[in-house]
Amino acid sequence: MRFLLSVLSLLALASLPAREKPNIIFIMADDLGYGDLGCYGQELIKTPHIDRLAENGMLFTDFYSGSTVCAPSRCVLMTGLDTGHCYIRGNGKNNLRPEDVTVAELLKAEGYATGQVGKWGLGHEGTSGMPTNQGFDYFFGYLDQHHAHLFYPTFLIRNEDRIPLKNVVPNEGQWGQGIASEKVEYSPALMVDETLDFIDRKKDDPFFLYLSYTLPHANNEAWNETGDGTAVPDLGIYENKPWSKQDKGQAAMVTYLDMMVGKVVERLEEHGLIEDTVIFFTSDNGPHSEAGNDPRFFDANGPLSGIKRALYDGGIRVPLIVQWTGKIEPGATASLVSGQVDFMATAVDIAGDDLEVPTNGISFLPTLLGNDTQQVKHEYLYWEFYEQGSKQALRTGKWKAVRRPMLTGPIEVYDVTQDPAEENDLAKQRPEMVATFERIFQEARTPSDWQVRGSLNTPEQERIEFRKR
Repeated sequence: MRFLLSVLSLLALASLPAREKPNIIFIMADDLGYGDLGCYGQELIKTPHIDRLAENGMLFTDFYSGSTVCAPSRCVLMTGLDTGHCYIRGNGKNNLRPEDVTVAELLKAEGYATGQVGKWGLGHEGTSGMPTNQGFDYFFGYLDQHHAHLFYPTFLIRNEDRIPLKNVVPNEGQWGQGIASEKVEYSPALMVDETLDFIDRKKDDPFFLYLSYTLPHANNEAWNETGDGTAVPDLGIYENKPWSKQDKGQAAMVTYLDMMVGKVVERLEEHGLIEDTVIFFTSDNGPHSEAGNDPRFFDANGPLSGIKRALYDGGIRVPLIVQWTGKIEPGATASLVSGQVDFMATAVDIAGDDLEVPTNGISFLPTLLGNDTQQVKHEYLYWEFYEQGSKQALRTGKWKAVRRPMLTGPIEVYDVTQDPAEENDLAKQRPEMVATFERIFQEARTPSDWQVRGSLNTPEQERIEFRKR
């Protein structure tokens, strides 16, 4: 394992006075593609607030999600362990264990108030995986990723309690998923209110706020029965576009997400906190083709191949924008090969302490501050995934390798700096690279029962990989 340090010390004293520690807000969209934002080349969907973050901060070009679907990506983010080492490696009904250490626990030990609003996906009611058992002082949202398909649910969770809502969902499933027949309270709107309230309450303290908003994920169940998998109160500026209703809804969901980000920034400015807050914005994986959505219409994966569930870059290379007014040069770009696995190390570094838990991550704070010569770089980033027959991938420098099925299949080799769409497999021309990747694929992981269990997704959620060619 590529562990940096190995001593756990959650009771370590903070190295800076509490008031000198910057707030940390990490915003993660759900199924937002590399090409879905204006600052990454999108021309049809309007995202002015997120684009403004890029104008005022740093845009990463080679940043990767923890996985290509929801739960394992969030596990990587929270624990700093990649999918070769973390506990939750697939989209099952699993719970983080008491021994799993999260970034929230580390920041809480540093004196931060910790809160999450949105989708958790790493633990269910009454289990060790509850956010409030994993370092969060406050939680509001969905615990189960399938419940999060429903944007007009009958309940959400606040801390450990179900909060009833006015929506009506006939034949509601065990985990709360289904199709609303009466749509009264839109969950993203409720999430905005909870987010702003948290900022109001904690404005005088250093805080870590994890905003795992659920847009623009589809409502798969609604699509199966009604033919409409989008969920927005109205189509807004897209109402009169000469597009399908599905495409209008998809664009409206992304723009609603953008509005949510704008409200967060506005509230920080109202409290005079904008210079004291580091804002991260990213996505949990690439764009989806679920519930009738066609990612090709908006070119949602940009120049990349693959979508959600692929390990080509379209499934795992995601936007990352970081704004820290007064610290990060406005309009900066970074080509550092990095990922959500690095967030734990980076957050603890921002808090002013040394990371003292096992991790596969590396702090990219030097890059944020413009100190590129001090930036430690990864030997490689690694992924494994068990749906669609299983697959592995890794990125080292300009090279990318994909293997299907994992451990036994042929290895594909791409120079993603020259071939971002991964169209030209160089395996035959570069046998020495194949040999190197063969070794890394074996050593980059520890065994997991996920390899045996595979996926718990339903057949209609299994999609072919969208390739540029």
